[in-house]
Amino acid sequence: MDGASAAPRGRARRGPHPAWIVAAVGFVALLGAAGFRSVPGVLMDPLHQEFGWSHGTIGAAVSVNVLLYGLISPFAAALMDRFGIRRVVACALVLIAAGAGLTVFMTRPWQLMATWGLLVGVGVGSMSMPFVATITGRWFVKQRGLVTGVLTAAGATGQLIFLPLIASLARDHGWRTPSIVVSVAALAVVPLVLLFIRDFPSDVGVRAYGAEPGSAVGVRTAAPGGAARALTVLTAIVRKPVFWMLAGGFAICGASTNGLIGTHFVSAAHDHGMPATTAAGLLAVVGAFDVAGTIASGWLTDRLDSRYLLVAYYTLRGVSLLFLPVLFGPDVQPSMWAFIIFYGLDWIATVPPTVALCRKHFGEDGPVAFGWVFASHQIGSALAAFGAGVIRDVQGSYTTAWFVAGALCGLAALLSAAIPADRKARAIAGS
Repeated sequence: MDGASAAPRGRARRGPHPAWIVAAVGFVALLGAAGFRSVPGVLMDPLHQEFGWSHGTIGAAVSVNVLLYGLISPFAAALMDRFGIRRVVACALVLIAAGAGLTVFMTRPWQLMATWGLLVGVGVGSMSMPFVATITGRWFVKQRGLVTGVLTAAGATGQLIFLPLIASLARDHGWRTPSIVVSVAALAVVPLVLLFIRDFPSDVGVRAYGAEPGSAVGVRTAAPGGAARALTVLTAIVRKPVFWMLAGGFAICGASTNGLIGTHFVSAAHDHGMPATTAAGLLAVVGAFDVAGTIASGWLTDRLDSRYLLVAYYTLRGVSLLFLPVLFGPDVQPSMWAFIIFYGLDWIATVPPTVALCRKHFGEDGPVAFGWVFASHQIGSALAAFGAGVIRDVQGSYTTAWFVAGALCGLAALLSAAIPADRKARAIAGS
């Protein structure tokens, strides 16, 4: 039995290494968080019809959600270091349940911003991609990139499961029913988190998966400062150009995925006569292919230069967005299927190489640093969610939004190409 599955003193263990159990429960929590976060995009038209709120107003609430989803991330990562993964994630799930449940009583736009925007935004932000970086950084040495890809793919799987369900429930029973479903589902995950997630491998007497004897990976250490550590790390990393290259590219990533496609695709398709349930189904297909694309990206990240992977992902995404405006119609044509499949494969394939680059360039501060990079992702998402809604209100279509996003992806590719190799940095995974 090798170091991947042996206890620190060499005792034989039966069953899977605890790292896989922690990763499995983390996958479930991330799956739910992604599904909860995707709900407002499906409810945009029902809310518009019932309350008369403009697309820009509803998009602003979504912007609050995605902005907090990013800005809370580095603080959540620091709090996980200080108070533990279990406590932070359990509290986050309770916030999501409260935010979703309270929406059934809302009658004003500010209440939408307070519930889906503030409460749900803080909740899902506490279980965002830095959560992935924390789990993989503590529990894995071997196959770290692959596990990062699998956990990241939980976001796509959550979208795959929830979007068609939410669209159908909203159509058949009104938008309040899916809000209640989200609230109950969030509470149902809390016991799993409390029972099965542990903060460090050393807490249960094992080494991180694949760690050599004597390795410091996965050993509990004091993390003073709590949330304040997030600001300390930020102060250090903003002085490094590589941070701005990663943050700039990831901001564009967020704008071209969650902010634009995730929030406005259903509405844009409906503008061209496509039923909302059909468009939501297409987004679910994006989620299905994203699972394969992100896992494959994690596998590639263990083997190839992460910078070149990002250049390829952003370039191909930008080209596909330039073609999107001519693909919409009342029916789903083969060309639209081609876009959906391709965009799914590329959707969040950027996460594993970005996590790896943060770990490579920022060392032990990597998870918190990635939290700030991810915050830029959500700032981009928020700007796109709001800006695309305004473009739709002013111009009557989303065409300009697709073209702007495509051009920005080209800029992200250039920023990724400019990231230094830093060959003296330690290996990112599996070494």
